[in-house]
Amino acid sequence: MTDTEFDNRVKSILDVLELQVDDWFERLDVDVDAKREANVLSLMFDNKTPVVINSQAPMQQIWVAAPSGGFHYAFDGQHWQDTRGGLVMHEALSQIFSAATGHAIQVKV
Repeated sequence: MTDTEFDNRVKSILDVLELQVDDWFERLDVDVDAKREANVLSLMFDNKTPVVINSQAPMQQIWVAAPSGGFHYAFDGQHWQDTRGGLVMHEALSQIFSAATGHAIQVKV
């Protein structure tokens, strides 16, 4: 994928995640402080759990930093797959956000 395609994919994912954070507040009364600077989305959950999702353009990866660890995702043509063989990104984020909120969160990216 070209650099422009990668940047567009990342921007779209971060846009969708920001919308979902807003939806959690409306539907579940979950307060999350979301800050976005370029292709870095920093989330601070009301229980002080931090999660950072950012673009690593030179490697065409998305990195996630959470209390459960650091994860790297590369696009395989269909999904953002963990480079170390773990869950695809939307499944991993669902688990991370569910643990942080105490609610069953299903991330769609």
